[in-house]
Amino acid sequence: ASEKIAEKAPINSAASGPSSGLAKLLYFQLTLALPEKYYLLHQADWLAIQLGATPGITDYNNALKSGFDVVENHWPSWLELITPKSVLPNVVAPGTVIGKLSEAVMLKLGINQSAPPLIKAGTTDSLAAFIATGARRVGEGVTSLGSTLVLKLICKNPVFDAETGIYSHKLGNRWLCGGASNSGGAVLRHFFTDEQLITLSQKIDLNQSAPDYYPLLTPGERFPVADPNYPAKLLPRPAEDHLFLHGLLAGIASIEKTGYQYLQQLSATPLTSIRSVGGGANNPVWTKLRESLLQVPFETVEHTEAAYGSALLARDGLTLFQ
Repeated sequence: ASEKIAEKAPINSAASGPSSGLAKLLYFQLTLALPEKYYLLHQADWLAIQLGATPGITDYNNALKSGFDVVENHWPSWLELITPKSVLPNVVAPGTVIGKLSEAVMLKLGINQSAPPLIKAGTTDSLAAFIATGARRVGEGVTSLGSTLVLKLICKNPVFDAETGIYSHKLGNRWLCGGASNSGGAVLRHFFTDEQLITLSQKIDLNQSAPDYYPLLTPGERFPVADPNYPAKLLPRPAEDHLFLHGLLAGIASIEKTGYQYLQQLSATPLTSIRSVGGGANNPVWTKLRESLLQVPFETVEHTEAAYGSALLARDGLTLFQ
């Protein structure tokens, strides 16, 4: 399926790759006996239908990796070369009213009111988590330090660049440019337990030079360079574990710095601040290391849960991004 997409899609399309929504649709078309009438659905669409929404509607954030052109705001013509246009849903902005809660669901949930609650189009889980952080203005970035390193920057202009692995989501009148590295917390937890990470971090002297590493568990990187054969660099390993950890933390921070440099350069948007989320954001030593390297203010984050961002989206729509 991904090979068929590569033949027809523009090189910078977010639908490229075997994990895209479009690749999954093509796989199902090849392997399943599908009914005569059906629609491409994302998880958020399926949930909305269970609540009472009409099938055949999605939001432009979920649709991005299914091939939707968020710049021109339509399904591009090349898609018709690989899938029937009839299966592609109508696309609306996140927060758009798409239905009302069904009587059956209201009864099951014990909701007793004359006017049923409205159902609104959602977004992706990562974008809902981004909305929760409070980042709103052009130039504000969010770094997710989870199992992988993920960067997002509110930009003036959209960027789709296959060489660096950068793609852009639309949020109202703003653009959210970003990318996801294969480096991150999964590498740290491969070598150390959570308890070891805490105790060893306290032994790190940030005034000392760290070993020069590119922390990957296997060859291959997605961002800030898209190269399936990109080599890991984890040697030489010092005899003392805290020195090795220092090198890993510094290596991931260096990837973060390079990532933001590309995001700024390609979008013509200076980075003004960073909000950090994910488990790695709770490591004060790593935070100091990153602050010294990135040289921008680090903002405190109160909320990071996607559920909170979804609630804000349901209440306010995309008014905060106008």
